[in-house]
Amino acid sequence: MTAFLLGAAAFILGTVALGLVRILRGPGNADRMLAAQLLGTGGVAALLLLGVATGVGAVSEVGLLLALLAAFGSVAFVTGAGRSSDASAADSAADTQGATRSEPE
Repeated sequence: MTAFLLGAAAFILGTVALGLVRILRGPGNADRMLAAQLLGTGGVAALLLLGVATGVGAVSEVGLLLALLAAFGSVAFVTGAGRSSDASAADSAADTQGATRSEPE
């Protein structure tokens, strides 16, 4: 059973490595954030599998801490993306209003 758990952890780490490629080469910020979420979820899964396979409880606790940090990271991304889209919408609205106004001659 231990060999199976270690093999599953290695497979998950392989998928996480592919996610790292997406973080580096992702076409947009949302793609990069989803790849970072994959990194967090895969890391949690790998750590939990390693903790069960080796019988070390501290590894499982680190995995659960990583899950908590990943949740805060996604909330911070969504909050920051909302602020930047609000600012860009306000800028484009100001540009549109400035372009439609005609200066008196």
